[in-house]
Amino acid sequence: MSTRKRYTKEFKLEAVRLLAQSERPAAEVSRELGVCRNQLYKWKHVLLSRGEAEVFRGPGRNAASDQRSEAAVLRRRGKGERRKRGRKRGQIYFS
Repeated sequence: MSTRKRYTKEFKLEAVRLLAQSERPAAEVSRELGVCRNQLYKWKHVLLSRGEAEVFRGPGRNAASDQRSEAAVLRRRGKGERRKRGRKRGQIYFS
């Protein structure tokens, strides 16, 4: 099993700069850098949406994604509770 590659902030910024400034296709730039073409597009999107100061801070989750994941866990938990109540109602009705 292979481990995930980690790239530095500087590498990502330089890769996006190369993609934007060169006249070569993204596939060629990605092959030259040893990165998937889609990854270059993702980095570009993140850079454009957040700005250079807020982008590529490092590994791990930020507080906003932690809150979103916590909300998703609570929603799933609530769905499970509703299913249990529905089963109990069905058992009472059919018994």
